[in-house]
Amino acid sequence: MKAFSWALGAAVALGLSAGSAQAADTTLRISLQLPLTSHLGQNLQLFKEEVEKTSNGDIAVEIYDSAQLFKDKEVPAAVGSGTIEMGVASLTRYVGDVAAVDIFYQPFLFDTEEKVRAAVAPGSPVRGPLDEAIAETGSTVLWWQAYGGAIMISNGGPVKTPADMKGKKVRVFGKTLGDFVTVAEGAPTLISGSEQYLAYQRGTVDIGMTGVSGVKSRKLWEVMDTITVTNNADIEFIVVVNTDFWNGLPEEHREIIHAAALKAEADVRDRMSKIEAAAYAEAEKNGMTIYTPSEDEMKAWKEVSQPVYDAYIEKSGPLGKKVMDAAQKL
Repeated sequence: MKAFSWALGAAVALGLSAGSAQAADTTLRISLQLPLTSHLGQNLQLFKEEVEKTSNGDIAVEIYDSAQLFKDKEVPAAVGSGTIEMGVASLTRYVGDVAAVDIFYQPFLFDTEEKVRAAVAPGSPVRGPLDEAIAETGSTVLWWQAYGGAIMISNGGPVKTPADMKGKKVRVFGKTLGDFVTVAEGAPTLISGSEQYLAYQRGTVDIGMTGVSGVKSRKLWEVMDTITVTNNADIEFIVVVNTDFWNGLPEEHREIIHAAALKAEADVRDRMSKIEAAAYAEAEKNGMTIYTPSEDEMKAWKEVSQPVYDAYIEKSGPLGKKVMDAAQKL
């Protein structure tokens, strides 16, 4: 009954939007878990403006932000089944179907901007095989959205070393991040991005793992007071479209959408360092302490991480080994 109510609610909400797009030949409805004011929301807005302008209104784009239709974890199934045309999901939400996607959550593997850019480039030896595998779930990847490095947030002081995580409940947003917390003797708790604020406010978890841009867009300084800049993983979101819907579009429309997607991907990637810098400044302005671990403290984090790599290779099979080998050659 709960599943029926969820599906009915989404269908009604989507149906209400139909009238606004009747003049367009093609309508793209996009589900986003973050607020429209977030940098991912603004990136979708750029895509919308580009598509509608280039198509002279023949293609309409409607953005449903703040998880008003689907939570992050529901997006892969919603898009893959065709319940909605498009959606934005954290890359790790595909780990159930494609375990190898968690290559980006291997601790400290992508520790420079150059390595990240090389890995996420369209058709790269790391990204290319992942996009192909995701296509088998009924969704086609249109573009990747940079979200920056993973940080830790806490109250009462920084998370300097694994010893500071021992016995603590830690919010994570993927299985591999959970493995990382486990080897540090913490207790991982999977919590959706849209549910973070309440989890911190209620004390459901002691430590959070997120991107600093999320701290800004969700005003997490209201419930947490310290950021520890670990950059232990590269957080990526992907924008996907239902494959059957995509293949059924006129070629001219696909070309317009593809061009706008490439423009949106380049824009968010190029602005990521400035987005993070602005988010750190905003967090500090609102009372948060920003802590960068010392070289010895970072060494302690890296030393506990090897079991995470071993578990990844075991779970992700030949595809995981393939993208791991490619990543380590960057």
